[in-house]
Amino acid sequence: MVRAIVGANWGDEGKGKITDMLAKESDIIIRYQGGSNAGHTIINNYGKFALHLLPSGVFYHHTTSVIGNGVALNIPFLVKEIQDLVSKGVPKPEILVSDRAQILMPYHILFDQYEEERLGKKSFGSTKSGIAPFYSDKYAKIGFQVSELFNEESLKEKVERVCETKNVLMEHLYHKPAIDPEELFKTLLEYREMVKPYVCDVSKYLHEAIKAGKNILLEGQLGSLKDPDHGIYPMVTSSSTLAAYGAIGAGIPPYEIKNITTVVKAYSSAVGAGAFVSEIFGEEADELRRRGGDGGEYGATTGRPRRMGWFDAVASRYGCRIQGSTEVALTVLDVLGYLDELRICVGYEIDGKVTKDFPTTVELNRAKPVYTTLPGWKCEIRGIKNYGDLPENCRNYIEFIEKELETPITMVSNGPGRDEIIYRR
Repeated sequence: MVRAIVGANWGDEGKGKITDMLAKESDIIIRYQGGSNAGHTIINNYGKFALHLLPSGVFYHHTTSVIGNGVALNIPFLVKEIQDLVSKGVPKPEILVSDRAQILMPYHILFDQYEEERLGKKSFGSTKSGIAPFYSDKYAKIGFQVSELFNEESLKEKVERVCETKNVLMEHLYHKPAIDPEELFKTLLEYREMVKPYVCDVSKYLHEAIKAGKNILLEGQLGSLKDPDHGIYPMVTSSSTLAAYGAIGAGIPPYEIKNITTVVKAYSSAVGAGAFVSEIFGEEADELRRRGGDGGEYGATTGRPRRMGWFDAVASRYGCRIQGSTEVALTVLDVLGYLDELRICVGYEIDGKVTKDFPTTVELNRAKPVYTTLPGWKCEIRGIKNYGDLPENCRNYIEFIEKELETPITMVSNGPGRDEIIYRR
């Protein structure tokens, strides 16, 4: 059985914890898109970790972790991440890397930095991890697949050809030093030796695993609203964040994805620029940021303070719909126990009219939140294992959200630890 775990919102919903938790019953966990530009924070028996490229199932002995063809593969970053895990006492995980995955090149990171500098105040708030230049090259057909590392003659020719075009931009647009094709070729040969032990025909491997009845998790990065087609374009990421892309980014048939677990945060947060209708500011935001997540709401990759907001039912319902959610995991509910009242954004007012449908970015930029207010529960809920033992106002909040999402909430996370979860239905 194949299950996808994806985010409904802007990312940072707590997918890492849910993947880590569900990996216990899984054989294979796959990252199928994105790169090292976002992280999943996980707390388990080994300690606290921020994973970036590795799937969140690497902490179990019985699992195989797969980097799919849809990932932006930063090879030295991957190797360092594996070494970091082992250095902290985690048994070395079994890793497979698709031979069709494309390599994030050193110049992708440079181009990302230089372009953000050039754009100045009009920049996209990039993490400067090279993701947009990487995917641009992939679709311009001048990217490098892992498989190409193993034919030196054609690799050398391609490096020289690609450097010709890249250096025009380097010298004349960015006024930076040119890329040396000889040095780049040597770097790629080093990358080859680093990645060689892990390379595999992942699509074939997964085909056999599905035939054998293995349990497979697809782990998405970021969330619905950062999808380049269906998100808040252009303030989005450069690969599809939807469960549907899991089939492409892993190399499996789409009909094999039976369950889509969409992770929804009990309040809103976002890193980076873009429309954020239910955003809050000042002391109210600072307090929620301090209390949020585990150790505060700061990007797992960048350390940037996240923008904070009330729960946005309009955005979250849309996020669940576009993912094709079969169930919802509601996370970080325990954080909200200090509040007297909780606001939920149930509609957007745009040019004097109220809508409950999530609009395109042009209209979204004019939207004002329409709120409803629910009473808080004013107590600590960590440690509670049964849904019926939650305070009534807490259950009312969950059930109100469930009705708005039009998707069953089957899991409620009431703490950062692996076992701090309440199952419903």
